Amino acid sequence: MRTEPHPDLIITGARVRLAADRWAEAVAVRDGRVAALGPHDEVRALAGPRTEHVHAPGGLVLPGFQDAHVHTPFAGRNLLRIWLNDLPDRHAYLDAVADYARTHPDEEWITGGGWAMEHFPGGTPRKEDLDAICPDRPVFLFNRDVHGAWVNSKALELAGITKDTPDPADGRIERDPATGEPTGTLHEGAAYTVNERVVPLPGQDEWQAAILAGQAHLHALGITGWQDAWVTPDTQLAYQALAADGRLTGRVVGALWWERHRGLEQIDDLAARRESGRTVNSPRSHLGSGFFPTSVKIMTDGVLENHTGALLEPYCDGCGGVSDNHGLTYVDQDTLTAALVQLDALGFQVHQHAIGDRAVRNALDAVAAARAANGPGDRRHHLAHLQLVQPEDVKRFAELDVVANLQTYWAQTEPQMDELTIPFLGPERAAMQYPFADLHAAGARLAMGSDWAVTTADPLEQIEVAVRRIDPENRGNVPFLPAQCLSLDTAVDAFTAGSAYVNHDDQAGSLRVGARADLVLLDRDLFEPGFLPADATVELTVASGEVVYRLQ
Repeated sequence: MRTEPHPDLIITGARVRLAADRWAEAVAVRDGRVAALGPHDEVRALAGPRTEHVHAPGGLVLPGFQDAHVHTPFAGRNLLRIWLNDLPDRHAYLDAVADYARTHPDEEWITGGGWAMEHFPGGTPRKEDLDAICPDRPVFLFNRDVHGAWVNSKALELAGITKDTPDPADGRIERDPATGEPTGTLHEGAAYTVNERVVPLPGQDEWQAAILAGQAHLHALGITGWQDAWVTPDTQLAYQALAADGRLTGRVVGALWWERHRGLEQIDDLAARRESGRTVNSPRSHLGSGFFPTSVKIMTDGVLENHTGALLEPYCDGCGGVSDNHGLTYVDQDTLTAALVQLDALGFQVHQHAIGDRAVRNALDAVAAARAANGPGDRRHHLAHLQLVQPEDVKRFAELDVVANLQTYWAQTEPQMDELTIPFLGPERAAMQYPFADLHAAGARLAMGSDWAVTTADPLEQIEVAVRRIDPENRGNVPFLPAQCLSLDTAVDAFTAGSAYVNHDDQAGSLRVGARADLVLLDRDLFEPGFLPADATVELTVASGEVVYRLQ
């Protein structure tokens, strides 16, 4: 074992996970890379006078977590404005909005988000509640899953939405059944149109601040890299500026947003944006870190809770009957197939949102067409969410070399599932949700992502749900379809090596000498019998050899 030059950092005392059933006692970091892995005494002997030595008996060192599906700029912006995600009910939401409006009297619009549908009858909040606390300024609040918005009367007025306004093809305006008046909830495209065309856009300074706020939150949870699943031209510029001056300390793949109201002509624009990103150098570029706009995100359907997720058979009506609603398909199949073929030929990875079983099948069919047209390649296409997958489609992930990008925290019993999902799927389809174990058994490669700020960004909470199918905050709950639990090894690998694979990050995802030094130190060993992952705490996060978070 080499002794010169001395490491910048050594960690001893904690078990160091190299792979399933492979361990080291200590790790050394030098010049941004893993310099040594081995017995405690040998690694400790490498230390010099300037080496930082962290001794963590009983702890665990893992590769840095990578989040394969996250919305860092939008989550960070809410953190800096109105953050409703952690509040318990409607009354707390209104208190937070009122407080923000009172303390920010000069802001033209009151914006933020994170409200949960379960706290409102039918999942749809009303404008009157917001009117009572903010009658003179528009309020626009995305819900937690960013598939709907809660607005007040002033926002509806500025958007020109009245009872005579038709629903857009890709969304719905919630209306009073007696009068037809908009009630204050906008679904899908109705919300996105107002957000994009009426709500003032943030400037570059605000986007950069939002990304930095989000990055700090992710680093505190042990996350050293991520794929941003909704990169706009403005957020791309913000990422590139932060990468160029060294403030972007995580390694980020940008999934460039496919605009559903445009067609194949936008592919030239996406290719130009990718090329512009290639010219940006990061101080950590030599370590394989920086910002890489090499993926394209296509939203193929909505979500099941508001009945916009695309289904092969129609939704139930919640009362034992069947409706005529199959959900929404945001990109028609011919366009989706042509897009996959062309993007794949250009070397793009495609990241598809697919919630309902029809969306999953359509997405897989499009990848199959790209494979047939272009032959095999290393694109690492992936499908995110996968709430409802027909058994005959499970095996196609491995056959087509499509990565299953899992948001495991959603696979638990909670009010939204019980009240807004299961009654409208019926028992047979409800029992098919989130088939993680089946996908793994069929040979699918697994990655994991949070979809933060839809739900928690904490990998430890997500891993616990993956292995138990129970909310970590309500451990007495009945497991949700427990036959689909993953092993702890599989879940940890998915949130490290699996997501690194999706991100084409071959310098991370596992701890080995010479790899980029992305790692996380936990205060407890997840692999000790009887220990639950969400009880662990991140003590140290290292990205590209730099300590980016330290527990105080």
